[in-house]
Amino acid sequence: VQLQASGGGLVQPGGSLRLSCAASGFPFGRYGMSWVRQAPGKGPERVSVITMGGVSTYYADSVKGRFTISRDNAKNTLYLQMNSLKPDDTAVYYCATVLDGLGPQRGQGTLVTVSS
Repeated sequence: VQLQASGGGLVQPGGSLRLSCAASGFPFGRYGMSWVRQAPGKGPERVSVITMGGVSTYYADSVKGRFTISRDNAKNTLYLQMNSLKPDDTAVYYCATVLDGLGPQRGQGTLVTVSS
């Protein structure tokens, strides 16, 4: 199982970034997926979830209205469009899922730094 996030970087407050997560080693289209972030010195926070078909989504209050989760099951890829970024959004962002028989999976993250 591999979950490789990319697309992070340094952005000014108010800016945008689009994160991607390339998944492999499991039937991507059969599982709900999440984006989880962890800021320095803080615990993990689940920011968004999408169902396996992409019909239903969930957003933490802290990102609602600014972030959009999506997926392309044909490309085995999960996305997170982040707009109106704030310094509090600074964190390492991971894509994650829970697989039958294997439990929680989380890949390498990508660092997002929001600073002027």
